[in-house]
Amino acid sequence: MRFFPSSRMQPNRRFQWPFAFLALLCIGFHAYAQKPVYRCETAGRVSYSNEPCVGAKEIDATPTQGMDKMTGASRKGADVRRDEYNATIANALKPLTGMTPDQHRVHRHRFNLSPSDKAECTRLDNSLPGLKQRATTAPTSGKAVAEVELYKARKLFNDLNC
Repeated sequence: MRFFPSSRMQPNRRFQWPFAFLALLCIGFHAYAQKPVYRCETAGRVSYSNEPCVGAKEIDATPTQGMDKMTGASRKGADVRRDEYNATIANALKPLTGMTPDQHRVHRHRFNLSPSDKAECTRLDNSLPGLKQRATTAPTSGKAVAEVELYKARKLFNDLNC
C-alpha cells in the first residue's frame, strides 16, 4: 500500500541532513562577544568604560560563577550558560571547521561585517598585542606616542565592532 497518492508528493530521499543540521545551529547562534572594559585615569579620577582612552588599561570583566549557599552548587547566569553552550557547539564543530571556541566566537561575531572591515579587524588582531607591549615597555620619552598609537588602534577596533 502506498502512503503517498502521487509520486510528486513522495519525500526527497536524498535529504541533506548535514546542511540542515548546520543551518539549525546557525539559527540558534547569537552574535554575542564580550567587549573589553578599559580602566581610564583622567586628572586623578578613575572611570571604567567600553570605549578606550589614552593610557587605558584593559581589565578582565568575565562573568563570575556564584555559589549557592544552601546547596553548594554553582549558579550561572544566562550569559555564562550561553557561553558554555556556544563553546560546546564550537568544540563539536571543530572537526569540520578547524576553529577553536574562541576563534569560532570571533568568526560568528564578525560574520556580517563587510570584507574590508573583516580584513581590517584581522590586521588589528595582529597589531594590537605589539602596540600593547610597546606602550608598556616604552621609555618615558616615547610613552605618550606609544599610548596614543594604542588608543587609535583600540578606537578603530571598537568603531569597526570587531
